[in-house]
Amino acid sequence: MLRFYTINALALVVFLGLLLGGFFGDIPVWLYILFVFIWVLITAIGSFQIKWNYHLQSLNHNYNISGNHVAITFDDGPNLEFTPKVLSILKDYNAKATFFLIGKNAEKNPDLVQRILNEGHAIGNHSYSHSKIFGFFSSKKVASELKQTNSILKKITGKEVKLFRPPFGVTNPNIKNALRRTGHQSIGWSKRSYDTTNISAEKIFKRITANLKKGDIILLHDSSAKTVAVLEQLLLFLQSHKLQSVPVDRLLEIEAYA
Repeated sequence: MLRFYTINALALVVFLGLLLGGFFGDIPVWLYILFVFIWVLITAIGSFQIKWNYHLQSLNHNYNISGNHVAITFDDGPNLEFTPKVLSILKDYNAKATFFLIGKNAEKNPDLVQRILNEGHAIGNHSYSHSKIFGFFSSKKVASELKQTNSILKKITGKEVKLFRPPFGVTNPNIKNALRRTGHQSIGWSKRSYDTTNISAEKIFKRITANLKKGDIILLHDSSAKTVAVLEQLLLFLQSHKLQSVPVDRLLEIEAYA
């Protein structure tokens, strides 16, 4: 798998080779442009593909788990309209999930945060603001957002959250350095639903269930009626295939709280 430092080291060697070749011969300008383009392209894709572990180590699945378990995870909550509906469906099917909460949303809905825990689900940190430019934040700013959200969640629940899911699944060196400061573990996914896009509920369900197997981590968002509809279908599917949804910390065999 490609890694940021490996690619940079290789890029440096290639660049020095190009400079050396240009010193002793004639290297066309387009070759330099192609080199820069390829480096930028790989870095950009790696930053948006959390499953690559390009910049930092995220836990995306556990295919070595002994039980027939998967982990359903929800980002962007708590949502006053849709999170209660999600919780009710999970309760009907005796399924447990993990909710990666945005700090400013948790701050507005403390009772809902507590309900998530009371019903046996796990919670994680999903930044404070979920800003569209989160990927451009400094390391200090990222760490500040994580600490702020942790403080809010601890005030509500008494728990020190250790799990973090980067907004939009974006990673970079600043986020890596921030996690070193805060001690959070990045959690990714192996099944991305794209339930926040315009694709239909039917296509979302097919995306999730195609080749679904034990150890998979499923990404959903508790922020729309479409997701609520997909969730019930998904839980029926899991029942029929003798798979059980458990909190992500149980699937990954790690601790969710300090």
